[in-house]
Amino acid sequence: MKIRVAIFEDNQSRRDSLQLLLQADERFESAGIFSDGNNAAFHVDQSKPDVILMDIQMPGTDGIEAVKQIKQAFPEVKIIMQTVFEDDDKVFAALRAGADGYILKKAEPQKIKEAITDVFEGGSPITPGIAAKVIRFFNRLPDVQITSYADFDLTDREKQILRLLSNGLAYKMIAIECNISLFTVKAHIRKIYEKLQVHSATEAIAKAGKSGLA
Repeated sequence: MKIRVAIFEDNQSRRDSLQLLLQADERFESAGIFSDGNNAAFHVDQSKPDVILMDIQMPGTDGIEAVKQIKQAFPEVKIIMQTVFEDDDKVFAALRAGADGYILKKAEPQKIKEAITDVFEGGSPITPGIAAKVIRFFNRLPDVQITSYADFDLTDREKQILRLLSNGLAYKMIAIECNISLFTVKAHIRKIYEKLQVHSATEAIAKAGKSGLA
């Protein structure tokens, strides 16, 4: 089964590069290419993507508003935001809008492909710099008080995997670092989410920061 990927990007050269990247890998299939966020939900309805690569700054409807519209209509579609800068306000606006991942445009092609497969498999790919910003942001919020990780009954392996997740590692890299299979990594992460009572890596990282683990 190929992963259907839609691209929302206003830069023609960038669109062409991403399309070539997808065409060169048999795991992916281009679902559609769009130059702005206008009528985003309609385009998603017509193209039926599994994953969307979304430019954060586009003419007309920007990427953040497009994410809101898409997630409202198609919550199951995974969206990775792409941008040039790790802008704090835009990072958090995109995550609050429902983005599932956030990577920089300067990321190597292999990293982009890993992000696509990662988010498709249930992960939330983010760069280490953005992971640190998420932790700092949630550390400033007073609404969640966490005393220690003993409250969650995490095992040593689960703590290790959560630290690596907080450092921005993709599932495959976590598997290599821990010398375990990708299937085992996913099983551990599902258990971590269950224990922390969260639904995404971003939320898990936030709680990791609150607890002092990350």
